Order: sequence, then C-alpha cells, then structure tokens
Amino acid sequence: MKKGFTLIELLVVISIIGLLSSIVLASLNVARIKARDAVRLSDMKSIQLALELYYDSYGRYPSSDLDGCGGWDIGNQDFVLLNGKIDPFVGGKIRDATATGGCFGYRYYRYYAGYAGCPVSEGAFFVLGVVDMEGSDRPHPNSPGWSCSGRNWQNEFDWVTGGFE
Repeated sequence: MKKGFTLIELLVVISIIGLLSSIVLASLNVARIKARDAVRLSDMKSIQLALELYYDSYGRYPSSDLDGCGGWDIGNQDFVLLNGKIDPFVGGKIRDATATGGCFGYRYYRYYAGYAGCPVSEGAFFVLGVVDMEGSDRPHPNSPGWSCSGRNWQNEFDWVTGGFE
C-alpha cells in the first residue's frame, strides 16, 4: 500500500495556510498604521518643543510659509514644515514622510491676535495639527484640541493643538 496525501488533503492544508497568512498580514498592517501614527504624535511633541524654543529665542512664534492649503504651512512628502525655521531646535527637517502631497500631513499657521474670536489680550497664536492620522477617526483620542469662540480647529484636524504668545 502506498502512503501519501490525497489531492483533497493537500488543498485543505494549502487553504488553511493561506487563511493563516492573510490573518498575519492583516495584523501587520494594523501594526504599521499604529507605528506611523506613533511617529506622527512623537513629531508633534518635538515640533511643540521646537516652537517653544523658537519663541524663547525670538520672542514670537515663526510665521507661516504659506505653502498652500489656504495659507497653511504644510509638511508632507512635497514640503518641509516651516521651511527650516525650527530645524536647529529639532535637529533636522520635519515632514510626514508617509503623507502624500496636497493638504495632507502636518500643518502649521500663525494667526494674528483676535483672529476667530480668540482673546486679543492673549496675543498672536499658532495652530499645529495633523490631517491624516490613520489609526483613528477624528479626533484622535490624544488630541489636546484647539478652539476659539469663532472657530474649532479640532473639526479640521485629526490631532491639533495651539498656543498663544
């Protein structure tokens, strides 16, 4: 009597291996998304620190470079955020390397005092955010948020913060 596998047994084993492979690949994709979002959050903390160091050095936050997207300074595959203004404070160029061009990625804008109903007495302020967090819906659970009486930037970003001068 010959020993071996039947065609049915081989097909069953191959289909089980294929099913397990697809489960593993799906898990890896979720892990990649979470890792990219973790990098984005880490970059936001670094940019916030760089903005504070810039403020300490120059007495104001940097002006926006107006890359597009309604005048917002953007950082993605096509643009470097703040075009080198904060590079000395963060040790390099800041951009969301996975965000495609256009209005996706990191965004920064410095507003004048009193814009959108923010208190004039607080002075000018900046808004910093990420448009395309992959692992969560808007808002991201760790987003501090930023709003004034005339505008809520959290509605425009997945993660956003700001600061007065």
